[in-house]
Amino acid sequence: MKTKKTIKVINTTFLRGPSIWTYRPSIEAWIDIGDLEDAPSNTIPGFYERLTAWLPTLVEHRCGVGERGGFLERLREGTWPAHIMEHVMIELQNLAGIPSGFGKARSTSQRGLYKLVVRVPYEEVGHASLAAARDLVMAVIEDQPFDVAQAVQGLRDIAESFGLGPSTACIVDAAYARRIPFIRLNEGNLVQIGYGARQRRIWTAETDQTSAIAEGISSDKDLTKRLLASCGVPVPEGRIVTSPEDAWEAAQEIGTPVVVKPSDGNHGRGVSLDLYQQAEIESAYRVAQQEGSEVIVEKYIRGYEHRFLVVGGRLSAAVQGKPLFVIGDGVSTVVQLIDSQINTDPRRGVAEDCPLGLVSLDEDPVVRLEITRQGLTPDSVPPKGQSVLIQRNGNHASDVTDLVHPKVAAVASLAARVVGLDIAGIDLLAEDISRPLDEQGGAIVEVNAGPGLLMHLKPAEGQARMVGRDIVDHLFAEDQNGRIPIVGIAGSRGKTMVARLTARMIGLQGTYVGLACSDGFYLKNRRVEQGDCANWDSGQRLLINRSVQAAVIENSNRAILTEGLAYDRCLVGVVTNIDPQASLPEFYIDNVDQLTNVVRTQVDVVLPEGAAVLNAADERVAGMASLCDGEVIFFSAAADLPVIAAHREQGGRVVFMRNGQIVLASGTMETAVIDITGMPWTANGQAPFAENILAAIGAAWALDVPIDLIQTGIEFFDYDGEAAVR
Repeated sequence: MKTKKTIKVINTTFLRGPSIWTYRPSIEAWIDIGDLEDAPSNTIPGFYERLTAWLPTLVEHRCGVGERGGFLERLREGTWPAHIMEHVMIELQNLAGIPSGFGKARSTSQRGLYKLVVRVPYEEVGHASLAAARDLVMAVIEDQPFDVAQAVQGLRDIAESFGLGPSTACIVDAAYARRIPFIRLNEGNLVQIGYGARQRRIWTAETDQTSAIAEGISSDKDLTKRLLASCGVPVPEGRIVTSPEDAWEAAQEIGTPVVVKPSDGNHGRGVSLDLYQQAEIESAYRVAQQEGSEVIVEKYIRGYEHRFLVVGGRLSAAVQGKPLFVIGDGVSTVVQLIDSQINTDPRRGVAEDCPLGLVSLDEDPVVRLEITRQGLTPDSVPPKGQSVLIQRNGNHASDVTDLVHPKVAAVASLAARVVGLDIAGIDLLAEDISRPLDEQGGAIVEVNAGPGLLMHLKPAEGQARMVGRDIVDHLFAEDQNGRIPIVGIAGSRGKTMVARLTARMIGLQGTYVGLACSDGFYLKNRRVEQGDCANWDSGQRLLINRSVQAAVIENSNRAILTEGLAYDRCLVGVVTNIDPQASLPEFYIDNVDQLTNVVRTQVDVVLPEGAAVLNAADERVAGMASLCDGEVIFFSAAADLPVIAAHREQGGRVVFMRNGQIVLASGTMETAVIDITGMPWTANGQAPFAENILAAIGAAWALDVPIDLIQTGIEFFDYDGEAAVR
């Protein structure tokens, strides 16, 4: 009989939010290992040796053993391909510089079929690492070659293509460290930090506070200089010129040496420094003109170039740049010396995370002009020991933040305020940054919007600075977390009615409430879209809406399994009930215990300062209380349940019914809310209506909605019989 020793990936799902597996985005794959179910790793000759030779760093994986080398122990004892693929996926990502670490492999009711999940930052990385892991494990099984380095480089390339740039990433990481949520708004670097009405937006190092007018001013260097000078900020004398001849004339007026640069440039492109002669000044004009803007000639200020980062009016970081030289060896040309002595520096490259760029004579005419000024050509061979100046600026490499004189920091802050930028890169020339500028003739030469942050995150020398944290602290005060109240609702039945009634009661406070549920998408009690909106996309639409001050989001079990939750955490999590007969066999959720594990996701994400509102009459739902990081509020149509009594004895809050009257209790204290037996739409307080009403009241109570508004919300609720059972 022919065996089938292969690994097939039969389904993949990218879970964009918290799921049954993890709080972070992850990829879930269904792996069919066929007859390999009968061939664990310890039965395949040479498997352990081949795998550990290719991936020796697997020794760091603790696995279920809980100690270094734990996974290797499992390999020696015998484990199955899906579990091995989990660890290979994680390790390939780690080798590619993509932090991972979480993974699980679980068997299903079908023999040989496993669910494999690994946390990934981007869907594309997930698919690529899954495919690479499958191919690598099969190569180990079949004793075939596999290029690990190529697979790792492929993942690295994908991460660079789809990932955030380093400047944006450091801000997002700082927000995450403060537990502030974020949403990526496009495939580039536009990111929302926070939810709804409390959100802020960044685009690299620009924020929604960065004025378009200020950005326009900063791009006009002549205008910037005039504004700075009018406020007492030291700037070099200079003016706009219109021709090579005019550039020479301006240089004579100002007095050499001079700088020639484009008026609307950045990253030092087209900037020529320390010019004396007419020919070189006129050549520098032509180089600057290639940048497509007006050209400025200004007085050359002697000293080291510095880049200050000013955030919210305060100095966040400062780096110092130094000129680049090569030393002749009597054999190599200038071009060869640049490649061997400069471009071999591992800090240089074309990738976004390289703090220094490559030096190219073809792409940088300023470098070619600098060489020409020294009587050389790119093909010249400098004598052994001769120093050749290659580049004067653009090499910010050394952190000097702690050396900056307070008066210099104050001048940089003033420059940012004059231009109007909340985040600014200040280019400054000074011999000694630890002395005031007026003592040494230093000056500010540029103010830049959207400054790069990498030079501060990865300086070649000195201390890295937490500039992302400074930007987040600028956007959010210490007591702010960018969150709006979110109510998430899960369970088998009644979710839609609970969602609508909860949104109604919250909205009576004057709060702008967004609601995404299975019968539509609502903004401030107005249904703007019909149909099933209990899904990830609709939830995200609420969270990116700047008007939404509170969000109520219904979560179906199917959405949790196929998409994940639309939010990272919520203030209130409601679980209505769990149908003991329900299952989702198409997802290999075959029994109520597995379904309970799906629904508990809603409780897992409740914030410590929040509350889970749980059905005390449902044993499985009530049992989720221990999983909640925050408070628990129980609800029940029956007042005498043991769970209710025990919770009250501990001072907990409960919502229950007594003789048709809804009662709020906190410990021994009780407050009657309303008698619902006379209200037709409540079916005289009969289940399932009663439990739905109690769950919604519990959610509103958790959000401190006043009692009178809760009463009004119930009395004037727009009843929908179908919503009561969904």
